Parts: sequence; structure tokens; C-alpha cells
Amino acid sequence: MNAFFKSVIDQDRAPVVICDLNHVIVYMNPVAEKNYEKWGGADLVGKRLMDCHNEKSREAIEKVVEWFKESVENNIIYTFYNEKQNKDVYMVALRDDTGELIGYYEKHEYRNREMMERYDYGDK
Repeated sequence: MNAFFKSVIDQDRAPVVICDLNHVIVYMNPVAEKNYEKWGGADLVGKRLMDCHNEKSREAIEKVVEWFKESVENNIIYTFYNEKQNKDVYMVALRDDTGELIGYYEKHEYRNREMMERYDYGDK
């Protein structure tokens, strides 16, 4: 993976789990490794995502992937709101340079207001 793209994913504060079209986990950022630690963490890489979900979730994932395949315009879909963590969750298509679907990932967008001070370099 290109170092620039890997760095973007690794610096994200939300978990990022990237899967291929066989639903095999090909990459997890550090937040995802920690977030899913009780299910295996980094050891989940190389395993099937579907093995971590119930039948209803597996069907939903398959339906979204089929929708992604229908058109290069179908790239993001809202899947649910997590009230406990106050975040919206989406599935996002991953495509190669030709537009061919090569995988997908789950995107988390937190609704909590940022509490970090603006431009706080920590040198007070």
C-alpha cells in the first residue's frame, strides 16, 4: 500500500477495516485493531469479515456489495446510527483506476463536537 494512503488511514481516529470482494479483511488501521481486540484485533487480517457477523448482517453486506457492482456511481451508503457512540456508519466502495470494484470499507462519522483546542501544539 502506498505510504501516503496508508498514513491517511492509520491517522484516522475511527476504525477502518478494509475488505476485498471475498469479504477477507486485508487491512485494519491501529484504531480498528484496538477496537476489535476482544475478537482478535490484528489477527483478524486475512480472515473473513462474514464470520464476525450474524445472518442478517451478512445479507445486508452482500446486498450493498451487489449495489456497488451495479454502477461506478454507487460508492457510499448509509447503514446505521450508533447511538452509544453517537456516530453515523456507512459502507464505502473501493475501486481501482478503471472504476472496477475491488473491495469496501466501513466509514464512521462521529457527531460529537471536537473538544481539542484549535491549533494546540502542546507547547504551553
